[in-house]
Amino acid sequence: MAHIIVVGNEKGGAGKSTMSMHVATALARMGHRTGALDLDLRQRTMGRYVDNRRRFLEAEGLELPGPEYRDLPEIDQDQLKPGENIYDHRLSAAVAGLEESCDFILIDCPGSHTRLSQVAHSLADTLITPLNDSFVDFDLLAHIDGDGEKIVGPSVYSEMVWSARQLRAQAGLQPIDWVVLRNRLGAQAMVNKAKMEKALNRLARRIGFRVAPGFHERVIFRELFPRGLTLLDLKDIGVKQLNISNVAARQELRDLIKELKLPGVTVNF
Repeated sequence: MAHIIVVGNEKGGAGKSTMSMHVATALARMGHRTGALDLDLRQRTMGRYVDNRRRFLEAEGLELPGPEYRDLPEIDQDQLKPGENIYDHRLSAAVAGLEESCDFILIDCPGSHTRLSQVAHSLADTLITPLNDSFVDFDLLAHIDGDGEKIVGPSVYSEMVWSARQLRAQAGLQPIDWVVLRNRLGAQAMVNKAKMEKALNRLARRIGFRVAPGFHERVIFRELFPRGLTLLDLKDIGVKQLNISNVAARQELRDLIKELKLPGVTVNF
């Protein structure tokens, strides 16, 4: 069966779709058959990223590795069993279709709580949660006191992940490997940055996730989206010399893939 990677966080602007596209493309470039789904049916940022890639490659006459992307299939109401949720059926059908040909399936979730996102989390073998380096984002994981020192209790997103873990345990599935990424980091050494690091490490021990560094805030990520490209594609489109920022960003992606510890994956880029 395919290993399912879910990228989830109930808050927009944390870099989920950028992270999803880079992880999926990196796996495809390393020779792993990789599928991708976007559960944000309204905004479709991941879907539009893939569409942009297809159009750019066609226009340039290029062929580059990338994920096999599929929209959720439309389902006739007559196909549903009594009491079955149509969104559950659409997601199950999409996953089943990709499992036939994929080693990995990456699911990009919306930045809000939806039925689709909730079900996807229960399917996750690996859960990646990008988090801006801010206590505004931290509040989705846990409530904290005014000094940013004491964790008062879990918050809505952590409780949803806990429910997903319980469902997997009841089904006899392996526990979710949950990785929280400190994403869109700034270069400055700030007091808030140090407090965030301490708070996340304390919370990780308490509710069971691993903390890993994500991507620093870089202009290159905004520039790549309109063409559907990733950091790994730059040399293939004629960029002969990467600048220092781009080299550092590639290293961050390399470190991330290593840190995910996905089965059968050896980083070779």
